[in-house]
Amino acid sequence: MPSLAPRIDTVPASGIRRVFEQAALLQSAGTAVTMLVIGEPDVPVAPHIGDAARRAWTEDRTDYTPNGGIAPLREAVRDKLRRENRIEADLEQIWMTIGATQALFQAMTLTLSPGDEVLVPDPGYTTFTMNAHILGATPVPYRLEPQHGFEPDLEALEASITERTRVLVVNSPSNPLGAVFGEDTLRALLAVAKRHDLWVISDEVYEYFTYGTRHASLAALDEDDRVFSAFSLSKTYAMTGVRVGYLVTPKGLGPTMRTTQEAMISCVAEPDQYAALAAIVGDHSAVRDAREHYRANLEVAKQVLDAAGIRYLDPRGAFYLWIDVSHASDGDVAAWALGLLQREAVAVAPGSAFGRSGEGWIRVCLGATPDDLRRGLGALPAPVRAGV
Repeated sequence: MPSLAPRIDTVPASGIRRVFEQAALLQSAGTAVTMLVIGEPDVPVAPHIGDAARRAWTEDRTDYTPNGGIAPLREAVRDKLRRENRIEADLEQIWMTIGATQALFQAMTLTLSPGDEVLVPDPGYTTFTMNAHILGATPVPYRLEPQHGFEPDLEALEASITERTRVLVVNSPSNPLGAVFGEDTLRALLAVAKRHDLWVISDEVYEYFTYGTRHASLAALDEDDRVFSAFSLSKTYAMTGVRVGYLVTPKGLGPTMRTTQEAMISCVAEPDQYAALAAIVGDHSAVRDAREHYRANLEVAKQVLDAAGIRYLDPRGAFYLWIDVSHASDGDVAAWALGLLQREAVAVAPGSAFGRSGEGWIRVCLGATPDDLRRGLGALPAPVRAGV
């Protein structure tokens, strides 16, 4: 058998999926597992979105579309960007993708060559690192640590830039942390990128889920046409399996995007695009209800953890809780999470799946019932109190 490209062996497996797949095996064997591991909304798709998809199938709207997507959908995205993100973009900058996953990979494909370096948040979403390895580039982590309020240490970040650095990846609201960067932080990151002539890839998948703060888009602050912005409908509208997102590019890349999109996917499935159109232009009450549901779940989770004296990051966005279990995980939180699954039938994501800075932490998804959160978080061991 011929050998695969050597760089493929460098791609790390997902530590999240490792726990999830073991949990799924337990479920198939009849064990009731409390699933807090995958970032999956637990709310239904709004009826008008499903109706639009059904109509598209019934009316046989199942053909190829332009590479960037159907015109009404791209126009709706353009209007949404102007209205909600303060981003002025023309249609040639807006490209419908198979989820934000493809949008992020597409942006990295356009900006990275083998041997290049890309700055990725640590802890940060797993595919940032996976994509870099697939492309033959080197991911260089910049740490987001408690002592800095889980914000970038700009001095350390800039010190890690070399002559091979090409791209800076920013994720706000953050998966897994739930941290939300303010405009001052975003402007400072853009200033670093400008000083070193870097592309910036901004992951804004959780833009609609913030608590007590406002989401700011990097491209709205960009004066140099260096930002690629990745958005998704998956979490916002509970459409994770529909696989629709979009990439907003800097100006002037229309011909390049048309070519690379054709080579990569041709186009997003037409019925899915009509579902996306209905989601963007339709009633958003389900989105507001989902945000309040996650906010209420967050309060339930905090009560359980506070009662046990377990430390956590109080998130300002996304729908995750970043929890410190270093008092119990003995320096190997990945193994500890598998042990928790076997002992307690509770599935959580090990923090080390998101980078070295995640060692000793776990990520819990708040897309669950309050009872599941109470049971799952109630199974976490409390730290030993001094004098007890």
